[in-house]
Amino acid sequence: MSRRPAVLLDLDDTILDFHKAEAAALSQTLWELGLEPREEILRRYSDINRRQWELLEEGKQTREQTLLRRFEILFAEYGLEASGTEARDRYEGHLAVGHWFIPGAEELLEALYGRYELYIVSNGTPKVQAGRIASAGIARYFERIFVSEELGAVKPSAEFFARSVGCIPGFERERALLVGDSLSSDIRGARNAGIRSCWFNPRGEAPRPEIPADFEIRALAELPPLLERLFPAG
Repeated sequence: MSRRPAVLLDLDDTILDFHKAEAAALSQTLWELGLEPREEILRRYSDINRRQWELLEEGKQTREQTLLRRFEILFAEYGLEASGTEARDRYEGHLAVGHWFIPGAEELLEALYGRYELYIVSNGTPKVQAGRIASAGIARYFERIFVSEELGAVKPSAEFFARSVGCIPGFERERALLVGDSLSSDIRGARNAGIRSCWFNPRGEAPRPEIPADFEIRALAELPPLLERLFPAG
């Protein structure tokens, strides 16, 4: 009997709402360090953080540099003399507690569970992701959870996916689909690995022709019908 099709799911902003978690964790961290978490500061941090992760994905800096520089750049801009290391530790501690679901995520996992082999593929920090997954109570849905720091490679590298799918006995690329919200990380990574991809694009962002997704959905409820078309039963 052939294996069930494999669905590789990104975690942040695909299953769990990272933006809400980020804002809550950052606000608490800034209060503790003596900086009022005004909306403009939260937005600026989010922009800095996104760019630092892009640099990591592009292989232009290390994970450690990524985790520290986002705070160091923010503090320099707002004149706060604080340790980037302390900020990272406090922030990750707060981020690992609690969760918010992307709309439709709980229903999606229930709909897919048992019909497909589900896997998480994440660039997050193991401690943080483990805490959020435990808080959300979703570990039971997944066969395996692959986190970049534990694998020693980051999305979108082909190495990340080689190490991930190498842990899945009998993995068949033609019977797999990767689903994620990030073109630069998820969709590019799937292309690097020769796996079909589905871009979760709830905000209707413009596509990037240099990173084409095989499929696109605006709501998670659109994924089960797509999977049924791709992998018809029997």
